[in-house]
Amino acid sequence: MQQTEKKYQINTWLPTTKKEVTKRGWDELDVILFSGDAYVDHPSFGPAVIGRILESLGLKVAIIPQPNWQDDLRDFKKLGKPRLFFAVTAGCMDSMVNHYTANKRLRSNDAYTPGGKSGFRPDYASVIYSNILKKLFPDTPVVLGGVEASLRRLTHYDYWSNQLKPGILIDSKADLLVYGMGEKPISELVKLLQQGVPFNEITSVKQTAYITKANKELSSTEWTDEVLFNHKECLQDKRKFARNFKIIEEESNRLKSIKRLIQKVDKQKIIINPPFEPITDKELDSVYDLPFTRLPHPKYAKKEVIPAFEMIKHSITLHRGCFGACSFCTISAHQGKFISSRSEKSILKEAKQVSKMDDFKGYISDIGGPSANMYKMKGKNLDICKDCKRASCLYPKVCKNLDNNPAELTKLYKQVSAIPEVKKAFVSSGIRYDLFMENINEPDFREYVEQLIKNHVSGRLKIAPEHISENVLKIMRKPNLKMFNDFKRIFDKVNAKYQLKQQLIPYFISSHPACTNIDMAELAAETKMMNFKLEQVQDFTPTPMTLATVMYYSGINPYTMEKVKVARSKQEKLSQRKFFFWYKSEFRNEIISELKKANRKDILDKLFGIQKGKKNKNKSGRKR
Repeated sequence: MQQTEKKYQINTWLPTTKKEVTKRGWDELDVILFSGDAYVDHPSFGPAVIGRILESLGLKVAIIPQPNWQDDLRDFKKLGKPRLFFAVTAGCMDSMVNHYTANKRLRSNDAYTPGGKSGFRPDYASVIYSNILKKLFPDTPVVLGGVEASLRRLTHYDYWSNQLKPGILIDSKADLLVYGMGEKPISELVKLLQQGVPFNEITSVKQTAYITKANKELSSTEWTDEVLFNHKECLQDKRKFARNFKIIEEESNRLKSIKRLIQKVDKQKIIINPPFEPITDKELDSVYDLPFTRLPHPKYAKKEVIPAFEMIKHSITLHRGCFGACSFCTISAHQGKFISSRSEKSILKEAKQVSKMDDFKGYISDIGGPSANMYKMKGKNLDICKDCKRASCLYPKVCKNLDNNPAELTKLYKQVSAIPEVKKAFVSSGIRYDLFMENINEPDFREYVEQLIKNHVSGRLKIAPEHISENVLKIMRKPNLKMFNDFKRIFDKVNAKYQLKQQLIPYFISSHPACTNIDMAELAAETKMMNFKLEQVQDFTPTPMTLATVMYYSGINPYTMEKVKVARSKQEKLSQRKFFFWYKSEFRNEIISELKKANRKDILDKLFGIQKGKKNKNKSGRKR
């Protein structure tokens, strides 16, 4: 990091201290942004993007990373109050996901802090930061943004407190909430403020939410109003909470929504304005053209590295959004269903920037996105997309209107690989194999898969079948086991063709809604037969605003209103998880006993070679 100080002047970062503000000759700030993350000035970090967007609008912006909320609050006071508003974000992750495991154990690390140290942000960081600012500066508006605020904008289930909470604006006392990717709404807000519109009169910005009195008449717009079941009704009736979710997800996934969502909370109501249409490719390029240093702030020069930065510093994001809509995932809920892609010119420019970094050794760690192989994909006829409410373009079948041809992505891989300083450009983001398996015999699709496996796998390719049970996969919105097996055969065939020794790394989830212990036992048996000793596994963690979380809390599928089996207790969740590790001696007897009681000797035979009338002589603990 000492090289960083030589290459850049301190004022090439947004200021973080009074001294840095003064050095710029500023007497007053327009916006002060508080973040739960360390300050990394890189386009993969949302707080940095919003800071640079505000700066590009001609504003004087400062950022206070990881303020201390437990002392005399000097971090919240040191820059005074801004002319326009305070901006608050918990950071790139929900603070509760950041802090706790699926079993609610406190994590010992935080990837967004130097040295990966924990304890530098509070639980429910958005609420804590906002409350402090409203107490210290009651007359200055507070704008919430980021994943934590975005996915908690309406009544939501909070797993860590095991309760249904109202929209985050209620507890945070913030004045406005920006949901989703914030470039457009924050720019529109600033435009209105610069025109002299008082903050409390700004109620028409798309992709924002605000609070008003329950009995107040709303201004008329071209939007239609959809009144959701109120918070009290959701507390009293889980079915009403589930019904709300279906409406929220469908409206979030529209190419052009015209509905304003309204939810009453006691004597107030939360107003959710419809989202903007997806950012255009040209607009996305302009975000990546902002003057990021692409480095952590020099204040961390003498501290340990920031793990999240180390992970992405030699990576390149091609696009945003995801139309997979896995029921347990928040990506489409926050980034949107429709794909916004960068131009080849923008991507190649960044690839050359990365190749010139002092510590670059010739390997781009990732050229991908939320789902790595959705670059440039969109509807063939966008008029059809405008009327579509379907959450996933892939489940139960790939939409016939989806142009999923990967030829442009294959071309891009080749262009990045042709940069002289680049030895290899890896795809480390997860891929969706259901995007190409139905068309695998077509030349463009076959070429993409072969190029991917031959040239862009760093020894291990991540994919996410998530489960093998048809019932569970249906709830997850994931393809069936046959498709996974078909892809594995292609992967193995290409490896053999080029004499490669690469691994396929599948991700699986336990205790997902609809999953039972027998489903997990069958998963264990199937993966054993495929010679997998599972590594990338996780217990389902309910996070706000996902379909799976609504089912976890309510026990109801919002789309069918049918009951769903759910493993809720810690014991139930651990009981399912043990099947991932069937080969470990500490789980062996428990698994054998459980399968015998269930009369599933067929699974016992697959896992341990136990047959009727024979003694158990298995040595499954040995490595294959």
